[in-house]
Amino acid sequence: MGSVHDKPLKVAMVSLGCPKNLVDSEKMLAALAAGGCLVAAPLDQADVIVVKTCGFLSSARDESLGVIAEALDHKRRGSARRVVVAGCLGNRDAEKLYDLSPDIDAIVGVNDRDTILSAVLGKGPVSRVRQHPPARTGGQAAKGRAPVIASDAGRFRLTPRHTAYLRIAEGCSQRCTFCTIPALRGPFRSKLPRSILAEARELLGDGARELNIIGQDITSYGRDLDGKANLSTLLGRLDTLDGARWLRLMYAYPKRFDPELIDTMAAASHVLHYVDLPLQHIANPVLRRMGRAVTRKETELLLRRLRAAMPDVTIRTTFIVGFPGEGRGEFGELLDFVRDFEFDALGVFEFSPEQGTPAASMGPAVTPRTKARRAEAIMLAQQEIAFAANRRRIGRVLEVLVDGLDSAGRCVGRHGGQAPDIDSVCYLTVPRPGGRFVRVKVIDWQDYDLIVQPLD
Repeated sequence: MGSVHDKPLKVAMVSLGCPKNLVDSEKMLAALAAGGCLVAAPLDQADVIVVKTCGFLSSARDESLGVIAEALDHKRRGSARRVVVAGCLGNRDAEKLYDLSPDIDAIVGVNDRDTILSAVLGKGPVSRVRQHPPARTGGQAAKGRAPVIASDAGRFRLTPRHTAYLRIAEGCSQRCTFCTIPALRGPFRSKLPRSILAEARELLGDGARELNIIGQDITSYGRDLDGKANLSTLLGRLDTLDGARWLRLMYAYPKRFDPELIDTMAAASHVLHYVDLPLQHIANPVLRRMGRAVTRKETELLLRRLRAAMPDVTIRTTFIVGFPGEGRGEFGELLDFVRDFEFDALGVFEFSPEQGTPAASMGPAVTPRTKARRAEAIMLAQQEIAFAANRRRIGRVLEVLVDGLDSAGRCVGRHGGQAPDIDSVCYLTVPRPGGRFVRVKVIDWQDYDLIVQPLD
């Protein structure tokens, strides 16, 4: 049992990075609680601190290293006995982490989360981090036996009760030249439909009304299941579950977003007309160097189909600026595309050369100053689009899911076009209980957010 001197071992966990990381953290907390630990302790009161890291980009690694340093400071001052590092950064830089921070007590890799209790207790077997060396042919994971995709059932949820993440697949087998995901999380593999449906029923039974469907590449779902399922058929089955009010698609790779999936989204009762569709660029020469396996023409056809089938669809995307070889003309093409298409939400990353990826050795490099200037130009263009869209929303009636009060005491909710954590929000003029769906009227806007008045 997890105890110190017959008292429950108090464990603090800091979960960084994406929702996939959050789901792993929730599973780890459940395992620790089942092992007798007292979980969710404050950092300064914890016997053991677990840092669930992100290693996707250099900025994420820097954040992870900062939190690890804070945890180790608690250990040096005697308030914590052990520090355990888990997640992507361990897979990527395990030996370097031990060299930089010899006071780390254990490192648990992405695919070894079931060893977390042993790592926290400091006894029993703790699996060594298993890495997936990046292939030199486009960032794909090296060949070999892929780790099994574990069940996410029985989680200690960190999200509000009314919203949850439903992971349908793990890993990625795309060949994007800039990406480390295949090396960190292994090749793509789908969960079986029956497992996903069982997890969905568990989450709905626990009070979730919004299920955000996640994976590194959800549009590839089922391609490794011998034709027995795809994302369209899975969505159709999820749509019939009792209690599923909102189903949202996150991280949809554009290449496999086919007409069948669009038709399913348009016809479903509970699938939101929302899609997170990372495009990364629009200029064909840059797309080729990125290994995206999609052209501008194909991208524009997909976007037209989405808007034709669902005129009210919300399309969120991300772009990378400053990719090696991105010239002034190619950036100008991207900027014009952003202005012309008018995405509902957009994020921009400045290219970061990630060790082990083909893009890290590509040239010619774009200077940091130019990358920053280009990122700012894209975001300023998007800001004009977003502010104009908010002005047009004044007077509209929307359905909002109330999340609760924020740190400033404001009542916060989201309409169907606003995903948790990454998108803008709605501020309700009159508070309503968290987890409730409320009809509201848009009366004003503040930057990217809406001010709404409840109608019931």
